[in-house]
Amino acid sequence: MRSVPRITVGQAGADIVGTDHRALQAAVDYIGGLGQGIVEIGPGLYTMGDSLHLRSGVHVEGAGADIVLRANDGVTSPLVLDGDYGEEQVTVADATGFVPGGGITVRDDRAGGFHVTVTRIVAVEGNVLHLAQPLLADYLVAHGAVAQRGFPVLSGYYVRDVTIEHLTIDGNRETNALLTGCRGAGIFLYRSHGTRIAGCTVRCFPGDGISFQQSDDVVVEDCLCVENAELGMHPGSGSQRPTIRRCTCRDNGRIGLFLCWRVRHGTFEDNVLEGNGFTGISIGHKDTDNVFRRNRVAGNRVWGIHFRDESEAMAGHRNLFIGNTIIGNGTAEEGGGVRVDGETHDLTFEHNTIGGDAPAAQQRVGISAGPGARRITLRRNRIAGNGDGQLESEAGEDVWVHLE
Repeated sequence: MRSVPRITVGQAGADIVGTDHRALQAAVDYIGGLGQGIVEIGPGLYTMGDSLHLRSGVHVEGAGADIVLRANDGVTSPLVLDGDYGEEQVTVADATGFVPGGGITVRDDRAGGFHVTVTRIVAVEGNVLHLAQPLLADYLVAHGAVAQRGFPVLSGYYVRDVTIEHLTIDGNRETNALLTGCRGAGIFLYRSHGTRIAGCTVRCFPGDGISFQQSDDVVVEDCLCVENAELGMHPGSGSQRPTIRRCTCRDNGRIGLFLCWRVRHGTFEDNVLEGNGFTGISIGHKDTDNVFRRNRVAGNRVWGIHFRDESEAMAGHRNLFIGNTIIGNGTAEEGGGVRVDGETHDLTFEHNTIGGDAPAAQQRVGISAGPGARRITLRRNRIAGNGDGQLESEAGEDVWVHLE
């Protein structure tokens, strides 16, 4: 068996001793410089003043609940000068709490998702913060431009063959400002193919738990995303062939599992999506040809599964659901098991349980189809115990195919 380099980092008795992100980064950079190997993190609470920036070929290994990487308390200050596209500094009203080497986010009210800049501070000169990379957009004082000490706890940009195992991430959301899932999460990947995330917990992040953007062949398994401000898991923006299995997304602010744009040929199986603020599973813009198998989708505030409102060219077609349990979603006034909005077509539901017998597990409706939905195939499902009805269609009854 071929051996690879290994280094330990911890709070005592390790190759590198420390209690914050700097010690962890030193270990990752050392192994990354060798091309491949293992970083083993010892037990303890590590305070994160910046992301742990992943490097290709590095396997980061922890010990589950005994290791907590916790984001430090947030700091926010308005900009007093506009931040211009390509500029490598910003001027803030108050630089207190911003330090060299610390993570920083710059945005304004118009920034949206990918136009937020997340980077590091390389120097502080009075109220001027010098940045490690150019700004990605114009951030105007007139539009509420701010700098905030906020960042993903683990971050991978343009890396390959990375493994992250058995870590607990605490996002400290009560003191940190919201960070968009397109640029950050408790664990965040951007154009990082072939990454495996296993046995990790992400809790209380001021945004999403795990987000990967434009990253192909990512595997997430046996992970827990709980009480994050926005989404539990967020595969998005062209991520092809994701696999998410045996994961739990519970009590997140909006959605448990959010397929963003152009998520195709994914496999989502044996997951639990429970108690999320709007929807258990959300599917939309060009999210086609995915398989959802044996998931439990229960107790979400409005819909268990929601197909978003998209035009025919942009909708989430040809998705297959086999053996899922969809119960107790929505309220007596709104929501239910499954809602198909937009001009979505060619969905297949086989051997699913949608609705339950007990009053506590009752949904208002089993499957609800909007006026643009077409060709929803139903085979050997158990659709019962839903409050107002089992099937509801605004497109006419011919929307259902092979109803049996």
